[in-house]
Amino acid sequence: MDYMKEAIKEAQKAYENDEVPVGAVIVHDGKIIARGYNKKEKKQDATEHAEIVAIRKAAKKLGTWRLNDCDIYVTLEPCPMCSGAIINSRIHKLIFGAYDLKGGCVTSKVKLFEKGLFNHNVEIEEMPIKESEKLLKDFFSSRR
Repeated sequence: MDYMKEAIKEAQKAYENDEVPVGAVIVHDGKIIARGYNKKEKKQDATEHAEIVAIRKAAKKLGTWRLNDCDIYVTLEPCPMCSGAIINSRIHKLIFGAYDLKGGCVTSKVKLFEKGLFNHNVEIEEMPIKESEKLLKDFFSSRR
């Protein structure tokens, strides 16, 4: 299964709901156990980012906040809040699609995932996806 395509489907849901189109899926033992997309405007809650939504669902499904054996696929490089949640939930690997030059905390703005910076190290894979970039560009150009 192409997990990033599944994350893009989540981002599309956000786009259709007038939210910044970011989607995430969490994979455990080769299966998607949680999905999330931005719901910040709908819920009027700054923490309703795709990654946070997915992390909450995964923790509930597994019955633990420790997501050591999980990977997260996200369509956009995580912000500081989501980066912290990924690190603190002990996610094994982060795979992200588009760079966030203004707020990304993997490589773009700051590097919160640098080995040894925190007590848990998350593996990182950059997977540039044109579909993710296009959704974001279309969303923001329609707002200008």
